[in-house]
Amino acid sequence: MTAFTRFLKTTAGLLALMLLVLTPAQLQATTPEGPEDHHSKKDIVETAIAGNFDTLVAAVKAAGLVEALQGDGPFTVFAPTDEAFAKLPAGTIDNLLKPENKDQLIAILTYHVVPGKVKAADVVNLESATTLQEGAINIDVTDGTVMINNATVTATDIEASNGVIHVIDTVLLPPATN
Repeated sequence: MTAFTRFLKTTAGLLALMLLVLTPAQLQATTPEGPEDHHSKKDIVETAIAGNFDTLVAAVKAAGLVEALQGDGPFTVFAPTDEAFAKLPAGTIDNLLKPENKDQLIAILTYHVVPGKVKAADVVNLESATTLQEGAINIDVTDGTVMINNATVTATDIEASNGVIHVIDTVLLPPATN
């Protein structure tokens, strides 16, 4: 178990994670139970599974992050859709899912999660945020469109029992580390 994985497991109850795991169909600010249900009984992972984020869920499982993302939170997740993952160069996903690339996969996934529960109304007032990967993401709001680095937020405020999910159309890649 890497030090980073231990960090996630021991601090899951104290940190809020941001993962973007939603599809364009989920761009509405509703939960599977309906727009008035703001207290979902499903955690971040269960909400992603129900939302048809197949690639993201497979990546979270391969990285060993399911337990951490099912922790108390709260977490904010900028969740890339399956279509967002499909934009990556051919073979990238298969390569990242290999056991020998687990640390790189963890770095990419935790770059999509910000501690705390940051609702859409709060995101628009921020210029940046520090992710669980310890990298900064840039936040830009122009003419009502919210950009997280080079990704467009397509749906917001999808409630989970331990946080909130905002859907993005591009996978965020952390800056290369030396």
